[in-house]
Amino acid sequence: MADFDVVVLGAGVVGLASAAALASAGLKTMIVDGERSFGTWTSSRNSEVVHAGIYYNGTPLKAELCVRGRHLMYRYCETFGVPHRRIGKLIFAATPDQAATLDTIEENALAAGVEDLRRLTSAEARALEPELDCAQALLSPSTGIVDSHAFMLSLLGFAESRGAEFCGSTRVTALSRQPEGWGVHLEGEEEPTVVARRVVNAAGLTAHAVAAATEGLDPRHVPKVRYARGHYFAYSGAMPFSRLIYPVPVPGGLGTHLTFDMAGAARFGPDVEWIDEIAYGVDAGRKVSFVEAARKIWSAIDPEKMAPAYSGIRAKLSGPGEAAADFRIDGPEAHGLDGLVNLFGIESPGLTSSLAIAASVSRKLGIEERDAPFWM
Repeated sequence: MADFDVVVLGAGVVGLASAAALASAGLKTMIVDGERSFGTWTSSRNSEVVHAGIYYNGTPLKAELCVRGRHLMYRYCETFGVPHRRIGKLIFAATPDQAATLDTIEENALAAGVEDLRRLTSAEARALEPELDCAQALLSPSTGIVDSHAFMLSLLGFAESRGAEFCGSTRVTALSRQPEGWGVHLEGEEEPTVVARRVVNAAGLTAHAVAAATEGLDPRHVPKVRYARGHYFAYSGAMPFSRLIYPVPVPGGLGTHLTFDMAGAARFGPDVEWIDEIAYGVDAGRKVSFVEAARKIWSAIDPEKMAPAYSGIRAKLSGPGEAAADFRIDGPEAHGLDGLVNLFGIESPGLTSSLAIAASVSRKLGIEERDAPFWM
């Protein structure tokens, strides 16, 4: 007899959202994470932005789940009192020759179902943000910010209220086929510690390693993963902006942008550094490049008030110079193994998309989605 209906590997925002949805459907659920607490990796080391769904041309799953996830997240936050704010965002072209990029962004956003963008002249942008020197801009009023820790704490609380159990400081090293479903092996043990009918591999940065140690999974279903570390610098002085400020995207990312947390603290980032191992920390020597990028947003910025803050790491399915890869949510229809869902490359906009991803995970495990979200 199986110990659980489902074990979710990884207590990041996607794992927690999936666990909440599955527990709500009546499944006996366990959440396992290698760290003592939840969300200590990617989910707590990002910009905490609720994305509108603007940038994802060529990655249709990201586009679809971001737009749907944004609606679900705002509804969830309003229902459960999770701190958030629809602060809005300006994407700006610094020079007239960048205006064509804004055209492309606007077209792609409309195709994805983002219909509230507004094109601004330089004067209109300055009327909103007087310190922004730009040729043109796009206003995204549905972009927002969220307290990611409070959001994850709420998801965990919701899951636990439906009977889910959280097991931290527990490293999963392998999955084996069992008559009842899946054996979950902990800390290198030969025999499974827990048996579950279904497993959701939402292990984020190590999801590919878990997949590689899954009995019966063809290696061709285990992607190559690249790590991209992004650094953030905090600004301790007063900031003359009230919205998020993004330059037009650059190859490999959205460029160094200005965001705020729920307390109003400003930060710049992330940049992109390709790395081979999971390692956090911010090199103070990167300040020079951060100041240069920040001055493109605000020419009068005081470099003395910028300081290293934190870094985050994305598990990417594409490398330097390659086209952006889409999310992968591999269920039985992809790999042929019943009761298993592997999630790969869940980088930005993973936070925004988390509730929509959870619904997709449920469907792939044969759990019928109701018309209303799981919390309604």
